[in-house]
This record gives sequence, C-alpha cells and structure tokens, in this order.
Amino acid sequence: MKIEQYCVGEVATNCYFLINDETKEMLVIDPGDSAKMLAEKIRQKNLNPQAVLLTHGHFDHAMGAEELAEIFGIKIYAHEAEKSTLEQPGRNVSSMIGRGESYHADVFVTDKEVLKLAGMEIQVLHTPGHTEGGCCYYLEQEKVLFSGDTLFCQSVGRTDFPGGSMSKIVRSIKEKLLVLPDDVKVYPGHMDLTTIGGERTGNPFL
Repeated sequence: MKIEQYCVGEVATNCYFLINDETKEMLVIDPGDSAKMLAEKIRQKNLNPQAVLLTHGHFDHAMGAEELAEIFGIKIYAHEAEKSTLEQPGRNVSSMIGRGESYHADVFVTDKEVLKLAGMEIQVLHTPGHTEGGCCYYLEQEKVLFSGDTLFCQSVGRTDFPGGSMSKIVRSIKEKLLVLPDDVKVYPGHMDLTTIGGERTGNPFL
C-alpha cells in the first residue's frame, strides 16, 4: 500500500491517493478541488481509480469529487448522515465562498461498515461533531486512519458550522479513535500527519 498526499483548494485541503502497489488500483480521498490536476496525476502514474471516499460534505473536501468521478466512471462514497450537508449550500458552506453548490454521493455507508475496495479493507467510523455525518476511514492491517476534519495534529475540527458540536466531536474522538493502537498513523484533512498515541498524550482538546 502506498499513500500520496496532494494539497488542493483555497483552504489547503489534504487530498490522498490510497494506492494498491500490486494492482495499481487506487482510491481518492477528499478531492476538494483541482479535479483535472488530480486526474492528470492518476493518468501519469497509470493508476486505476475505484472510488472517491469523502470524510464529510464541506466544499473544501467534496468540490472536485463529481468531476473526478465522471472522468473515471467511478462512484462517490459518504456516510449516510451526511446527505443533507452535501446537498445544501448553507451546510456544505460553499455559500461562504460565493458558490452555493450542491454535492452528492452515489453510495451511503454506515458506521463500522467494512468496504472492500481496490483490494483493501477499509472500516468506516462515524465521527459526528465537525458535521453530522462526518466519518473516518480506518485500515486496521496497515494501521492507517484518514481522519478528515475530525482529528488534527494537536487539534480537532472546528464546530461552529451547521451540524457542528464540540461535545460530539470530543466524544467521537475518545470513543472511536483513541481506542485504536498508539502507532496508527493519522492522515488528517488539513495540516500535518500525526499518530493516535501522539494525540492521546498531547492534544489539548482531549
């Protein structure tokens, strides 16, 4: 397994390529912008996209998803509780940048569901707090977690947008993420990589 990181959009969102080294199948996590650039990177590397995974529906994570999915004929996945956030500009906060866009997912997943995509097993962890249907994607064998805007390096996601709740995000992190092994690598939606152990001992919000 290989992970590549691309910083996209006006608020520096981390988009990730999750690549199966053996088959060249891959998943795109949170393509928040720059769909054409991401598509060109995929072609240059001769990769075979299987799906787009969204951690949540805010514009800076979802804006490039539909275009990328159309280019490669693949489906977009999101948590079932995130449908209204995706669809409503006031909730996906695209209205804040004057775009007023609506997004969608083709497949709605549930908490603890295990996705078998690109030759990998990925567990969905529903982590409300940043948004109502925010989720993280956990690869147990590889000890990798894609945390979206739930957990950051020494911080947590902001909770002042529609559907946000500080009590919920802290509970989500403590009950769903801090129970994972300390050496799990955390790939967040913004800023630097971290580990579960590092956040357990050093995150001031927890």
